[in-house]
Amino acid sequence: MDTGKLNRILEAMKEKDMPQMIIADPLTIFWLTGKMIIPGERLLALYLNENGNHKLFINELFPQEQDLGVELVWYNDVQDGVEILSRYVEKDKPIGIDKIWPARFLLRLQELGAGSKFLNGSMIVDYIRMIKDEKEQELMRESSRLNDIAVERLIPWVSKGLTEKELNAKTREIFQELGCEDVSFDPITAYAKGAADPHHVTDDSKGKRGDCVILDIGGFKDNYASDLTRTVFIGEVSDRAKEIYDIVVEANRRGIEAAKPGNRMCDVDAACRDYITEKGFGPNFTHRTGHSIGLEDHEFGDVSSVNEDIIRPGQCFSVEPGIYLPEEGIGVRIEDIVLITEDGCEVLNHFTKDLIVVPEEA
Repeated sequence: MDTGKLNRILEAMKEKDMPQMIIADPLTIFWLTGKMIIPGERLLALYLNENGNHKLFINELFPQEQDLGVELVWYNDVQDGVEILSRYVEKDKPIGIDKIWPARFLLRLQELGAGSKFLNGSMIVDYIRMIKDEKEQELMRESSRLNDIAVERLIPWVSKGLTEKELNAKTREIFQELGCEDVSFDPITAYAKGAADPHHVTDDSKGKRGDCVILDIGGFKDNYASDLTRTVFIGEVSDRAKEIYDIVVEANRRGIEAAKPGNRMCDVDAACRDYITEKGFGPNFTHRTGHSIGLEDHEFGDVSSVNEDIIRPGQCFSVEPGIYLPEEGIGVRIEDIVLITEDGCEVLNHFTKDLIVVPEEA
């Protein structure tokens, strides 16, 4: 296991009076061991103890050739994996439990009396994973670099008569060509009224002259996610749509300016939201300003009005204000990923935010 990351978790466990913990999230296990194991419905559990009695409980269906830096405890499909795990737990002490661990495993562990009380251990891991080390920061930069290329390649296709679903498929094709393992979420490729609905499900609609087009896309490169949104227009842009676009770009700029150590996550949200409200479109900014990102597109720690956590160097999160006018068929969102530095932030996306009107195909 990565001893630096492990020691940060163990130190936090001591601070929280949590002498032992079960981690079930495959991404966190990958973050610690460098090995991605997707167990499906089977139990996979990393048991950590402040005294060093660490074990990884794993089904025999997942043989491991490399040394993961932790003792492996095997079980098979006709054995009770939770009962085997319970033999190693200190039953007279509190135990932290991963928030994604299925209830069928947790309830069985409780039935076995494996712990004096059960605590949410994920907050410890979430806050530690939130701060990216230098290697992770480089991986985030590279993933975002490819995302910039992807959106540049995608934009010309918005005027080629593709449906939203076909544009979605083209997005996936571009990320594959760029060497990404996959998209980091289902691409949002929406025209006009679809763009004006933040919860729009990609359909068979096609774009037409004057339509705004939201392109919210991201990919996984070396397991790290990217996420970026640009809004472009087909053929022409109305004065009304340009007004909305300019407001959102300025809100994005103000949010990025507020993204620095010592400020709170809610300060970034307020920087965007207050400006949009000042311009008369507060009710039309219907979602939070952003989310943390790393091994997942949406990680713990959002950029919202209620998150008062202090921003720290090493955090990566999105700044993505938007204005949505469904009755006018106008939706504009601009999103960048920021990496918090010692004195401000580094914007990981470099693709232009100048207004783009894509020429119609002859």
